[in-house]
Order: sequence, then structure tokens, then C-alpha cells
Amino acid sequence: MDEEYLTLNRAVWDERAPLHAASSDYALARYDDPAYLSGVVTFDLPRLGDVRGRDGVHLQCHIGTDTISLARLGARMHGLDFSGASIAEARRLGERADTRVTFHEGNVYDAVDVLGAAGFDFVYTGVGALCWLPDMGRWARVVASLLRPGGRLFLREAHPMLWSLDEKRTDGLHITYPYFARAEPIVIVSDETYVQTDSKMANTTTHQWNHGLGQIVTALLEAGLVLTQLVEHDSVPWNALPGQMEELAHEEWRLKHVPDRLAHSYTLQAIKPA
Repeated sequence: MDEEYLTLNRAVWDERAPLHAASSDYALARYDDPAYLSGVVTFDLPRLGDVRGRDGVHLQCHIGTDTISLARLGARMHGLDFSGASIAEARRLGERADTRVTFHEGNVYDAVDVLGAAGFDFVYTGVGALCWLPDMGRWARVVASLLRPGGRLFLREAHPMLWSLDEKRTDGLHITYPYFARAEPIVIVSDETYVQTDSKMANTTTHQWNHGLGQIVTALLEAGLVLTQLVEHDSVPWNALPGQMEELAHEEWRLKHVPDRLAHSYTLQAIKPA
């Protein structure tokens, strides 16, 4: 199964990368301003704290917008993604933005082989990353291995309750997908991506997994990390339920009607004991 999901998903992300780089949603021209930070990292700032002079790695970095934003906060950043096309776009953006980041092509499960063990003060993982990974235990062990003693994981993700909802329904919240991870993937077939584009995807099949919050926390604890923060949010940085959401500041979206019915996303932090 490993090779099948990687082959299918990588083909989709290789095709998405240039579409995203050209889209008005990512609006890469904004990074010509050396002070500009992505909406995601701007939202993270109150919990992220001071990263100046810290060695960081952004796992599953896609085209590098958040990675570059973290570097602009003073961190020495590396970015890792399994999509060669995404890494090529990220490197172009780094040059355009005049922001130094080292980008690496590689599967997240091979991150220690690519980047080395115990070399980072923090591991950053952003929204829409974990659903592409079948095994949280393996992921958590990679995170723990990348961190120096005293280093931390910073994770903001879409809430697994949000991932379980049918985004095509506009008449309420309908649970369609499993909340808990299963061995078999959720197979999604779509010729669309999540940005405004006139292009239709040639690669249309992806394999994804939802992971319950308890499964994620338990995986990190079993990898030897110590949980230091778990905050649930009533917003998420994309229009996850079209027709039911309103846009807020910093490119965040939430339900228009009674938003506190749903945990939209969460921030989790954990440290590797010194």
C-alpha cells in the first residue's frame, strides 16, 4: 500500500504545485514585501513565540509560504516535501522573496535520513498535512528523532471532527467520513484543487486518512514527547465548508451560524525532554 498511496498522492501534489504558485489564493507577489508573513503563521504567532536564532524544520512544506514566513521571524529554516514540483516552486519563491530557506525533497517518514537526527529546536507542521499520512506512530517517532533534547513540536491542524464532515453539503453539518484512522485509506476522486483555477486536474485520485485527536496525542506520548499545549479553535485557514462559512481576518474562515458547534482546528505543542 505504501508505494500506491505515495505514487498517487505525489502525482496530485506535483500537478497542484504550479497551479497553486500561479493562483490568486496564494498570491505569491505579496512575498516581495520583506515584512509579509503568511496568514497561517500570523495566526500562529501568539502561541509560536520567539523563534529567532532557532533551527527549525517545516515538514510537508508544499510551496514554502509558511516556511519562508518562519524564516522571516528569524529562524534558520529547512523545508521538506515529497513533491519535487512543490520544492521547485518553494525554492523559486525563496529566491523571489530574498529569504534564505533550505528546501529538501523527501518523504516525511524519511526525514531523519534526509535531515539528520537531533538537529532541530522545533518541528513545525501546518494545516492539511496529517491527513496524507497513514501512520501517526511512525510520524511521531520521526518528529521525536528530529528534535534536540528540549526541542518542541508546533502543530496546527484542521480538527478531525471537521475532516469527518461532507464539504459538499450546504444544508447543515453531515458526518460522512470516519473520525478515527483506519488501515484502509479514504479514497477521494476529484479533478479540482483548493485554489481558484480554470484548470482541471489530470491526476484525480488521492488516498487520505483522518486521525482522531486522541490517536495523535497518544502517538506523541508513546514517542516520548511531553504535551505542553492543546488549544481548539473556531476557525480554519480555508473555506472548508463552502456555503456555510464566513471569512475573518488573516484568511481564516468559520461557520456563519453558531460556530461554536464545531472545533474547526487545533494547536498542539509538545517537547522532547532534556
